[in-house]
Amino acid sequence: MIRVLIVDDHPVVREGLRGMLEPGPGVTVVGDAGSGDEAVALAARLTPDVVLMDLRMPGGDGVSATARIVAGRPEARVVVLTTYENDQDIVRAVEAGAAGYLLKDTSRADLLTAVAAAARGETVLSPSVATKLVTRMRAPVASSLSRRETEVLALVARGLTNAEIGRELFISETTVKTHLLRVFGKLDVSDRTAAVTTALSRGLL
Repeated sequence: MIRVLIVDDHPVVREGLRGMLEPGPGVTVVGDAGSGDEAVALAARLTPDVVLMDLRMPGGDGVSATARIVAGRPEARVVVLTTYENDQDIVRAVEAGAAGYLLKDTSRADLLTAVAAAARGETVLSPSVATKLVTRMRAPVASSLSRRETEVLALVARGLTNAEIGRELFISETTVKTHLLRVFGKLDVSDRTAAVTTALSRGLL
């Protein structure tokens, strides 16, 4: 029997997922949580085989909850179930230890298949998510960032402010901002944290 924990901040979604899963053979829903913090606590207490994890919730988001659950119970398989499929969310979830990434328009049959596959230790991805990951992996990385852009981003990763980076590299704060804007554009991100995360995932830092 596959033990499943459902995590979503909307009660109607949790009930809907329970209704989709519990008639399925070999599956039992052992609990549900409405926040990331609650999910971590329940995962430790209920020891589910598979956790269906929403991404964006109050009280601790799905990515941080995934990382905490996997750190505490590496055998638990966390499958993200969300409406969001942008590159940044996918990479963050995978880096946190998610075993899969599904969209909420997944059919009942596909959801049951994915839960069973995750419980067996397989990786489960919605087709569009798989395509995004493959495209991202194939993206050229050697010339993505200039030497100076890489230097600036490496200092961002160390936690330096724009002013501190300017002093470190003997350039103006305005120039630092210009380099960062170019980095954001090349990496298709909108903030410093996402730029560092994306660069690390592509082997640029």
